[in-house]
Amino acid sequence: MPEPLLGVEDVHTYYGDSHVLHGVSLGVAPGEVVAILGRNGMGKTTLIRSVVGFTPPRRGRVRLRGEDVTAWAPFRRVERGMALVPQGRRVFPSLDVRENLDVARAGDGRWTLERVYELFPRLRERASNRANKLSGGEQQMLAIGRALMSNPTVLLMDEPTEGLAPLLVREVGRVIGELKREGLSILLVEQNLPMAASVADRVHVLSRGEIVYSGTPRDLMADEAVKSRYLGVA
Repeated sequence: MPEPLLGVEDVHTYYGDSHVLHGVSLGVAPGEVVAILGRNGMGKTTLIRSVVGFTPPRRGRVRLRGEDVTAWAPFRRVERGMALVPQGRRVFPSLDVRENLDVARAGDGRWTLERVYELFPRLRERASNRANKLSGGEQQMLAIGRALMSNPTVLLMDEPTEGLAPLLVREVGRVIGELKREGLSILLVEQNLPMAASVADRVHVLSRGEIVYSGTPRDLMADEAVKSRYLGVA
């Protein structure tokens, strides 16, 4: 089996004395979508923060395109091909849509302003509007578009459907499916099980900082015990 594009190896992450992640290991292959599922407070966002470098693990390794990036600053990981769509969107409120996208532009890759507008026509319509005047769904589109402007090889998405109406949840799912067809590797943290299952190639369930289940979306959807115990799905 080829080496994953993104590898997380026996990662232990702490906040002060609080041991949050307990030996998490996973990989994301080229062109693959891997979903991390779990209830609130189980370590999903901490995992994303460990991968991108905001909260580096005290033990274990993060590898990107075969390189150990565990000690690298976040900006170096971005230069190496990692991009983040953060929880809560975190767009720049005082900048307009185009400025939010331009500030993340990097290299001469396939993701240009025009391509982002093709993916999200609404952003073209709102290009001169400040980000703080956008709806929640529009801000989420902008957050995804901004990440794509860095032309990543691995996209980290932290709860991209949080707080969105069902129609917009489906739109996010459509976009992830399109990015997957284009060959982008995606690590997706999500609480919406149906959406995650519809786009992911593999799923991991995180509970109390440990992976307690790994499998295909189909197998997870059929496992009532795991869904009830770890995801609160009846």
